[in-house]
Amino acid sequence: MDFGFEAGSIAKNLGEVVAASEEIGVHSIWFMDHLFQIPMVGPPTEPMLEAYSALSWTAGRTSRLQLGALVTAVPYRHPGLLLKTVSSLDVLSEGRAWLGLGAAWNDLEARSLGLPFPRLATRFEQLEEVLRIADQMFSDDPSPFRGRHYHLEEPVNHPMPVRRPPILIGGGGEKKTLRLVAEHADATNLFEGQVAHKLAVLRNHCEKAGRPFEDIVVTTTGTLGPTNSVDSLVNRLGTLSDLGVDLALLDAQVPFDRTARYLAEVIPQVRDLGRPVPPLLT
Repeated sequence: MDFGFEAGSIAKNLGEVVAASEEIGVHSIWFMDHLFQIPMVGPPTEPMLEAYSALSWTAGRTSRLQLGALVTAVPYRHPGLLLKTVSSLDVLSEGRAWLGLGAAWNDLEARSLGLPFPRLATRFEQLEEVLRIADQMFSDDPSPFRGRHYHLEEPVNHPMPVRRPPILIGGGGEKKTLRLVAEHADATNLFEGQVAHKLAVLRNHCEKAGRPFEDIVVTTTGTLGPTNSVDSLVNRLGTLSDLGVDLALLDAQVPFDRTARYLAEVIPQVRDLGRPVPPLLT
């Protein structure tokens, strides 16, 4: 099992989090693709960095951490620009970028900033088209794309990514989201408490799509919780590993120095849990 972080919105602590994470062997850092603070964390006036600006800043200060948005709100960016952005991030980070995608949910920030936010069914249609466009642009296929929502006359994408950025879809919707994971994605991201049931649903979608379930990298999102018991976190991650989780993403708590010392003890104990590390995580 590997280990990654969701980075919060407090910019003044980001340098500390990034440097310590790389030093202690954290696998990856992920920024929420939100423009306002989310309601379950604080009021919308709390600081929130734009995800791809923060990822680019992080790429320039690291050499090993993998980089992703958890997850990109599909309606906020035209897919041609989004995929060019992710490809550029991958080139400049020398092959460390992921493409995290989701149908988005925060209509408050979208309305407040004048961003498009169509109805949910439309957002899922857009998500599926973005996945198809990503397959083209990451494969150096500039042929025209004609979809219901997006038209790209010649989606040239040079320089190409150093590696094809792995595609992660966030969410546990059983009819649409997990079907799209089975048909198009390299990884799924689920809340910790949903893992067992949602993976059973995903396995069924993989069977229908004719795809080996084992091809999917399973990631979870959760909170770090108290940092006073190494054994407690090791046991919790062990349980997730037994359920099939490959990468656990936890929120980064600041100030980070105590958290870093705590995780420096945890990471070596969970590194070899679960199945052999999928190639996408190396």
